[in-house]
Amino acid sequence: MPTTTTTTRRDVYQEVTDAIVSRLESGTVAPWHQPWKAGHVAGPVSRPLRHNGKPYQGVNVLMLWIAAESAGHVSPYWLTYNQAREIGGHVRKGEKGTTVVYASTFRKTEEKADGTTAERSIPFLKTYTVFNACQCDDLPAHYSQMAEPSATAGDPLPAVLEFATNTGADIREGGSRAYYNPSADYVQMPPAGTFDNPEAHAGTLCHELAHWTGHGARLARDFSGRFGDDKYAAEELVAELAAAFLAADLGYEPQPREDHASYLASWLRVLKADKRAIFTAASHASRSAEYLHSLQPGGANREEETADDLEPIAAE
Repeated sequence: MPTTTTTTRRDVYQEVTDAIVSRLESGTVAPWHQPWKAGHVAGPVSRPLRHNGKPYQGVNVLMLWIAAESAGHVSPYWLTYNQAREIGGHVRKGEKGTTVVYASTFRKTEEKADGTTAERSIPFLKTYTVFNACQCDDLPAHYSQMAEPSATAGDPLPAVLEFATNTGADIREGGSRAYYNPSADYVQMPPAGTFDNPEAHAGTLCHELAHWTGHGARLARDFSGRFGDDKYAAEELVAELAAAFLAADLGYEPQPREDHASYLASWLRVLKADKRAIFTAASHASRSAEYLHSLQPGGANREEETADDLEPIAAE
């Protein structure tokens, strides 16, 4: 009698969501904060990088940060098996790869009630496997080269302030609260000296600037139709992720926010209710960070990132 083999299709949405939820529930302050503290030549802090140095986007940033922290990888570079071979190296035998995703679409013809037909674009995720440079041998030196320790680490705050100023956002200083006022379209920040350290001030400023990008005159971000009563929590998650991405881009280590605990329950509720929520939030966060980068001098010429690892907004 012939044997029937049943193949269960991987649910990547659920796998990633479960990983994030597990870390939040275990008390991880922010599972989306980069784990690298060693001084790689690519920078003291970095988004995960492809073999060609191009940063990953969207949910892949979170997936690779989590994988790097779990395994103790210190290199930000990730390569496929073939990419490692093409540049003269190889993945060590027995090493386990990490799944990343590629957002694509296919077109489906559907018949309408009136008998006519129409094509609809349906998004889906492809997956592929990458390995950290720490899992490979014989790669060019820069993939694993560490920077010499510096006794005079520079204060990253001036660079962040310059980045914020270049956006053209109306940033006001004073009071004891940090927030974005959408009706009047301005960012309010407490005086820099009231923060515990420059990184805490920088992270808060980037968080509020991420909110600023969602204004109707800019990225027009609106979660009311997607998350209903949890739209505020979803927007806060986007700003939190965008701030983490920007910290990696601008080269400073993000600090835990005091209000993290107050949002924890609402973030968990959003993620558990919708396995695609973290993909959507990460996608919007990437768009927010890229929009702020586009406002920098020369930003209009910034290379357009491919959307291969972004959850398509149409999927919402």
